[in-house]
Amino acid sequence: MDLAQLTDALQRDAAWVVFLNVLLQQLGLPVPAVPTLLLAGSLAASPLHGLQLLAAAVLASVLADWVWYLAGRSFGYRVLAGLCRLSINPGSCVSATEARFTRWGAWSLVLAKFIPGFSTVAPPIAGSLRLALPSFLAAVALGAALWAGGAILAGWWLRGELQQVLARLQGNGDLALTLLLALLGLWLGWKFWQKYRFEKLSAIPHLTPAELADALQSAAPPLFLDLRGEAMIRETGLLPGATAATLDDLAERAAHWPREALVATLCNCPADASAVQAARRLMALGYRNVRPVRGGYEAWLAQQAGGGAMAAVADEASSGGLSRP
Repeated sequence: MDLAQLTDALQRDAAWVVFLNVLLQQLGLPVPAVPTLLLAGSLAASPLHGLQLLAAAVLASVLADWVWYLAGRSFGYRVLAGLCRLSINPGSCVSATEARFTRWGAWSLVLAKFIPGFSTVAPPIAGSLRLALPSFLAAVALGAALWAGGAILAGWWLRGELQQVLARLQGNGDLALTLLLALLGLWLGWKFWQKYRFEKLSAIPHLTPAELADALQSAAPPLFLDLRGEAMIRETGLLPGATAATLDDLAERAAHWPREALVATLCNCPADASAVQAARRLMALGYRNVRPVRGGYEAWLAQQAGGGAMAAVADEASSGGLSRP
């Protein structure tokens, strides 16, 4: 759909176009809604028309957030981990976004629409943490009203300038396409630059789950920091020998620990993002032997299952249950 078609559609069925665009974006599809809201606001014929657009945007946003809330309530951390894996940059991960929600409470849902990467993740976090549904709906509705209302009002306020820009772009389709591709290229470039920076950050020695299991059984076990987040720890339990931690309370959790002793960090994140960030922060505080656990929680579970199977085989062999041919 080109700009002329979008403008015509907004003039005919503005509320429906806004509703569908916002709904698809808030469900997680890469279809930006702010340009549509700006354009719809610039075409609003009256304050009543603007209020209709706002109502459509808020309803669509609340419906999408409610779907994610129910998913988080039903499936917990698995939904959050799946959403984070869709990101080009894994640096913003489940435990980091959950810590933000835990710190701000329902107000984080009001601010979520204005924080890139947090808008889609916040509702399932609210569901997984069992935030009361009335509080959830009130918070996301207020946040959607501020976000969509600001864009629609800005479009109406700048309607003269926006109409001039649209007229120029409609008269030069090649220029419009070039600008669109340039903006897309800048956005992708920024995302991949973030990914590159994170890959450089994560280039530090790691522990394998097997090495961690051996270290925990040694005479001098490491400080083992579990960074998976409150919802997942509550659902699955704290890992044996671990101390619950967040990126914000690392100094407190490790305050009693010798600077030269081993510290292991583990999360349930794409690319071990929070574990790497925690390791880097502790190293900056002077801890010289900090190691993220490679593969995180899923790898730890696999190692524990494999270790249990090997132990069972060893016990059976030692008791005579297995014999050589």
